[in-house]
Amino acid sequence: MKKDIHPDNYRLVVFKDFSCDEAFLTRSCAQTKDTIVWEDGNEYPLVKLEISSKSHPFYTGKMKFVDTAGRIDKFNKKFSKFGKKKEKKAEEN
Repeated sequence: MKKDIHPDNYRLVVFKDFSCDEAFLTRSCAQTKDTIVWEDGNEYPLVKLEISSKSHPFYTGKMKFVDTAGRIDKFNKKFSKFGKKKEKKAEEN
C-alpha cells in the first residue's frame, strides 16, 4: 500500500445484518460506537446493517415481504391534513 493515503483508523470491524442475524469480520474505517465480542473472544467495533448479501433478494433468490403499503398509509395519514387545506381553498373559489 502507498504511504500516507490510507486512514489511520483502518482496523478489523464486525458488520452484522440484523434482518437475518448474520455477521462477518473484515477491515474497515467505518465509525461506530458499538462493540461486540467475536467468535475468537476478542472485542471489535460493530457496524449494524439492515441488509447485506446474506439477506438481499438479488443474492439469496428469495423475495422478502416489505410493508410498503403500511408505510404509504402512515405517510398519507401523517400528511393528510396538509392536502385538506388546499381542497378547502379550491372549493371556496
